[in-house]
Amino acid sequence: MMLDRQAEWTKLLRAGNAGDARSYALFLQAITPVLRGVVRARGAGLGPEEGEDILQEVLLAVHLKRHTWRPQDPVAPWLYAITRHKVVDAFRRRGRRVFVPLEDFAEVIAAPPGVDPTERGDMERMIALLEPRAAAVVRAIGIDGESVAEIGARLEMSEGAVRVMLHRGLKKLSELRERFVEI
Repeated sequence: MMLDRQAEWTKLLRAGNAGDARSYALFLQAITPVLRGVVRARGAGLGPEEGEDILQEVLLAVHLKRHTWRPQDPVAPWLYAITRHKVVDAFRRRGRRVFVPLEDFAEVIAAPPGVDPTERGDMERMIALLEPRAAAVVRAIGIDGESVAEIGARLEMSEGAVRVMLHRGLKKLSELRERFVEI
C-alpha cells in the first residue's frame, strides 16, 4: 500500500513538473495529510497552530523546489527530507522554549504558600546597584525591618536624612526596574 502511494506520488509529480496542473493539484492533495502527520510526529511539543504553519512552509518549499527533485528517484524521501528540515528550522527559531498550557499543570506546579526562595537574591542584586549609603538604608528598612531611628543612629544620620535617602533609593530602584522590564 505504501509503495503504491509513493509510486502514485512520483507519477503525479512527474506529470505536474511536465506541465499537467491537474496532476500537480492531485499530488498536493495526496501528500498534505501524510506530511501533516509527519510534522505532528517530528514536531512533538509544537502546538497545532505551529504544526499547520510548518506544514504550509513544507508545501511552499515543495512548490518552489519541485524542480530540484530528480524524476528517476522516488518522491517520498525527498518530501520527508524537506519536512524534516522545516521542523528542525521551526525548533531553531523557537530556541529552547517549550510551550505547554499552564492550565493543565496549575494544581501540580502551584508554589507552596510562603516566601519565594529567589526573592531575597533578586532584591539584593537590585539594591547592590544603588550607591552604598542608599543601599544600606533600603536594605535595613526594606529587608531587615529596622526603624528610621535605628538606621540614623547606626549610620550617624538624622532621621530626616534617612527618610530622604530611603526615598531616593526607592525612586532609583523604580527607575532600574522599569529599565530591566524593557529588556
